[in-house]
Amino acid sequence: MTAVCSHCGSSFEAQVYQSINTALDPSLKARVRDGSIFVAECPYCGTRNLLKYQTLYHDPEAKLMIWLLPGDAVPPQAAEEAVKQLEGYTFRLVREAGELIEKVNIFASGLEDTVMEMCKWVTRRELSAKNPQAADAPLKFMRTEGADNDIVMAFPLNGQMNVINVGFNVYEDARAILSRNPAIAPDSGFAQVDHIWLSRFFR
Repeated sequence: MTAVCSHCGSSFEAQVYQSINTALDPSLKARVRDGSIFVAECPYCGTRNLLKYQTLYHDPEAKLMIWLLPGDAVPPQAAEEAVKQLEGYTFRLVREAGELIEKVNIFASGLEDTVMEMCKWVTRRELSAKNPQAADAPLKFMRTEGADNDIVMAFPLNGQMNVINVGFNVYEDARAILSRNPAIAPDSGFAQVDHIWLSRFFR
């Protein structure tokens, strides 16, 4: 694609991927996880630019398929029909590269994105009890770390990026809440699982 540098305004060619199959090229999974697959350096001034494009991420080993469709576009009917042919798969729809990166990291960590959204909801409530401005903090899962698998999340607040460690027990409690409420489940096909989805069930 032709990209325009956010700093100097120069146009340059950047490589993009309309589809990402980790079985065909395992190195692409790492590039998605660290976000480098969506970054291109301007050859004129060296500025690293975020690329916005649609792509279909497919990890056959994990049986995971995530469609990155910016804006309000929807997967074509043929894609929704293909869903019925792939048993045991998880299908997701995301709107931004950061959401794709987060989803891949969640599943690569052996976690569930539905439970993670519940975990974020609980964490936001705890944060807002101390700081009301954090009530709508857009929490992003980054990784698990330490012997107790603490969940590391990041969120912007007052112009600064904040990092918080959440005990894995919060994730387990969130999973228990969802297990007691089986009606809280993603839609069929390429489902969007995010805070908007969860707000249909929890306020």
